Amino acid sequence: MIRRLEVPWPVGRGGTEAPAFRVLAVSDEIDPALEFAEVRRSLGRIDLVVGCGDLDPGYLAMLGDAFMAPLLFVHGNHDRGIGWSEHRHVLPDALVDGKPVRVGAIRLAGFNWPGAREGRADRDDLGAWMQVLRLAVRLIGRGGEPLLLISHVPPAGTGDVPVDRYHRGFRAYDWLARRLNPPLWLHGHSPLAACLSPFDRLGATRVVNVTGATLVELQPVAT
Repeated sequence: MIRRLEVPWPVGRGGTEAPAFRVLAVSDEIDPALEFAEVRRSLGRIDLVVGCGDLDPGYLAMLGDAFMAPLLFVHGNHDRGIGWSEHRHVLPDALVDGKPVRVGAIRLAGFNWPGAREGRADRDDLGAWMQVLRLAVRLIGRGGEPLLLISHVPPAGTGDVPVDRYHRGFRAYDWLARRLNPPLWLHGHSPLAACLSPFDRLGATRVVNVTGATLVELQPVAT
């Protein structure tokens, strides 16, 4: 089932007349409904397709092509090895850790599964801190424009599975969210069966587990 969510998105006083910015976010599990053209048509306009990791390159490329929308994604812990790299050429490059980009009026930044891209996908807490510090340095003096954050792993204690070390969130992401207060943080990695809900909050930040597929409408609100 494709989950749906509306999120208020802060804009300047003159920006509230703009239509909602519609993001189709996916991760970890293929949603079979999206393979049907009639279902995709029923979703309407999509302004951005976001991949939060652990999905086949061909599936991500299909979504970008089918919706004729920009595609941005981060690597998950399973996005490695020969099976993945053989089809890597159908995708653009993944987001650079902690480097903000802009799609239309929306500014966003992403965090891949930290650590080495080849071999075993070990958990790397120090690598997550390095990702966060890169973004923090880039944001110095950049003002208070809202930021959409995308990662494979969620912040520690929010949308994660604390009893499972491999599926526990990163403390570095929690630290960052509490200081930046981004309106929205999209992630995957956490099995839905182990979570009370795909929707969580960390202070002013909505934290959303997009495993499968989630349609998010960013509704402009005056600041």
